[in-house]
Amino acid sequence: MIVTKINVKQSKKNMKKILLLLVIFSVCKTVYSQEDKVDLVVKELIKKHKIVGLQLSVIKDNVIVKTGHYGFANIQDSIAVNSQTVFSINSITKAFTGVAIMQLVENGKLNLSEPISNYLDNLPNTWQKITVEQLATHKSGLPDVWDSKGNMLSEDANILFEEVKKLPIAFEPGKQVSVCLTNYILLGMIIEKINGQSFEEFIIENQFKKAGMKNAIKAGIGDFYNIISHSARPYTYYRNNVLTNVYQPMPSNLLPAGGIYATATEMAQWIIALQTYQLINSENLKTLLKPIELENGKQYEENGLLNRSSIGFSLSSNAQNPIIASMGGARNALFIYPKKNISIVILTNLMGSHPQDFIDEIVKLYIN
Repeated sequence: MIVTKINVKQSKKNMKKILLLLVIFSVCKTVYSQEDKVDLVVKELIKKHKIVGLQLSVIKDNVIVKTGHYGFANIQDSIAVNSQTVFSINSITKAFTGVAIMQLVENGKLNLSEPISNYLDNLPNTWQKITVEQLATHKSGLPDVWDSKGNMLSEDANILFEEVKKLPIAFEPGKQVSVCLTNYILLGMIIEKINGQSFEEFIIENQFKKAGMKNAIKAGIGDFYNIISHSARPYTYYRNNVLTNVYQPMPSNLLPAGGIYATATEMAQWIIALQTYQLINSENLKTLLKPIELENGKQYEENGLLNRSSIGFSLSSNAQNPIIASMGGARNALFIYPKKNISIVILTNLMGSHPQDFIDEIVKLYIN
């Protein structure tokens, strides 16, 4: 029998190293298991909701901790979604427009309380006293771009604006809240007039570049007619419950309401840039996310989880679990949970997938 003399101090050091390695292994195993679980949950949700293609990005404490891509960007040609695939974010674009407005405020170029006639010419008399704040918070009372049958007045930007100007005011400015795309036509016009550049140029320079959104820069801001490389083709089951392509033209003056293309990872980068005051300072971020108030001083509320609104965002008044959100095209969702320091971005190419209805199932995996 061979007896080996053991150095007690060295043995303790070795034991500490072993314990440390076991802890590291345990943590790595937990993270790996969590990622696998997220993928499994997402794949089940895709199957349940018959989603064609999806991108996911998760932020924890201003760090991207999970990205994923699933399904097809183009199902008829069997082109898979990958990390470079850009999706139309639809109405989430309104959040970018809201930030753009606050950037102009921060730079002293725009005053929310001033009438829009201080910035734009040749407006109808009934529009003259509407303030920039009333535009941005949908209290303007402006007529919308849709007729009584739900059809857009025109796909031509110039004709559309001239037709809208002929319509009467829907309600006295400041008295009500009603989401209206005409507001975004005018917000886009104000941004372009003040800066002497296109809406697209301003957003690229002041948000895409600052957030490092390289794929969004390449894609540009456009609509159905634009040829955009590596873009996910939109689909829907709305027509006889059969999968079909979606026809989505958008007049150029409505691009501030829905013209951005980006990846989920880039949207996460944008959220981090917003939360770390790289886009606007803390004071203007508070103004951006301040719940809309009516003339009587009461906060405007609706029914449902996201029962309040701000400039470009939807909000939840739940004090225990507040949410800052933006949705687009009945297929995209961006949810920020400030108390939990978690944010989730889900982009899909299926109109009618409504990811805001199941986004909480993914959030729960990170809360614990």
